[in-house]
Amino acid sequence: MSHPRSHTLRKGRHSIRGHYYLITMATQNRHPWFISTKNARIACRHLYAPAVSQHGETLSYVVMPDHVHWLIQLSGDISKLVRIYKAKVSLDIGVTLWQQGFHDHAIRQENELKAMARYIVANPLRAGLVNDIGQYSYWNAVWL
Repeated sequence: MSHPRSHTLRKGRHSIRGHYYLITMATQNRHPWFISTKNARIACRHLYAPAVSQHGETLSYVVMPDHVHWLIQLSGDISKLVRIYKAKVSLDIGVTLWQQGFHDHAIRQENELKAMARYIVANPLRAGLVNDIGQYSYWNAVWL
């Protein structure tokens, strides 16, 4: 099932090499595929896959049970980056698990990056999954 407005997510989307983007991708029907340790590890690993990395550098991410937040510096096409990532994760898990489309937000100021990374990795705390980020395994940030 696709998101009712997924076609509008692509309107006006530009890929600007060298720019920073926050990408959010959700699973179909918000099914918690990544509650499984095996699936969450697959989702984390593919953020650094060579086929993905050639289109953007992962700066920070968090894999939540039903979505992924991903901060990248783009070096290719953002839609291709997401398409390759989603395909690799789905192939390894063995099921098409993603909602169509994705949300992206361009980060305009480099000095906002660390604050954005902190916001991303704090998601499990805000969601009540853990009381301390050290209790959650599925995140990373280059500034550590």
